[in-house]
Amino acid sequence: MSDRQVVIAIDAMGGENSPFKVLKGAEIFIEKEKDTKIVFFGDQELINQTIKKNNIKLYDYEVINTLDIISDEDNVNTILRSKKNSSIFKALEFSKNIPNSGFVSSGSTAAIMILSRLHMGMIEGIDRPAICSLVPNKKNFSLMLDLGANVTVSGSNLLQFALMGFCYYSIINKNTKPKIGILNIGTENNKGLEFLQEAADLIQSSFLKEYYIGFIEPNKITSGNCDIIISDGYTGNIVLKSAEGISNFITSNLKDIFSKSLKNKISYKLIEKDLNILKNQVNPDIYNGATLIGLNGISVKSHGNANPIAFSYALNQCHNFITNDLNKKIIQSIKNV
Repeated sequence: MSDRQVVIAIDAMGGENSPFKVLKGAEIFIEKEKDTKIVFFGDQELINQTIKKNNIKLYDYEVINTLDIISDEDNVNTILRSKKNSSIFKALEFSKNIPNSGFVSSGSTAAIMILSRLHMGMIEGIDRPAICSLVPNKKNFSLMLDLGANVTVSGSNLLQFALMGFCYYSIINKNTKPKIGILNIGTENNKGLEFLQEAADLIQSSFLKEYYIGFIEPNKITSGNCDIIISDGYTGNIVLKSAEGISNFITSNLKDIFSKSLKNKISYKLIEKDLNILKNQVNPDIYNGATLIGLNGISVKSHGNANPIAFSYALNQCHNFITNDLNKKIIQSIKNV
């Protein structure tokens, strides 16, 4: 394999409907990125059977057999000591030693976090990794982190999250001067917990001050007025899961309303085009792929229930970070603080 070739190590066994959804997602992704080498880790026999049975077309790929399975119930000791031949463990171990590579999995978030940090280590100057993902808003999308990696944080951790978010955003939206905000219960400078106040002071003392707009309340996340939203992992995870639940509630109720009667079905047809635009705007598939940012490597977590299209977006995220050298940008930003 060429030193310049992008290589993605994939846990083929994690999440629902695997390995089919992983293999089909790879097929969708590889249609656009044919020069990428894919290495699947998991039950070799099952993977090959699934490829053949579903006539999945892949190009430059390899399958590495693993025997252990990590479940959501496994604790840290079990993951580290008894599951060294799992698809997550082996795929991360492989990615660590291959240049221009990254890792993608729909498996256990805890296992991905623990083993990513074990194999890849941290970027010098970054204390903790953060789960970072895109969230839709009225204008396009925002970047939000942390979404669950760190229950408790310090002000300096949030400054580091802001630095990493700034670098991430510069890759996905090169032509915009991003606005950075800290998630809080109010916009006043004296509102919120001490670590939020400390983070605000640290950001305003760094080169990020020209991008910082202050505190942002949760009800303004979808306004589009803030491009990079910084939070501790506990708050961020609650906000994310609350938003997902509310979105599913509204969507299911709309389906019930429009299928209730003939009149409602006709009404649906009249506004079908506008509803499809809204559906596409909030479609979770296109936002799939949360990056465990801050690691000395690329590790992407896909939703466990992602479909093949959503999984292909997670692969695309991983590819973008490798080709745009996300970690190099983070290292340079740390030097500028």
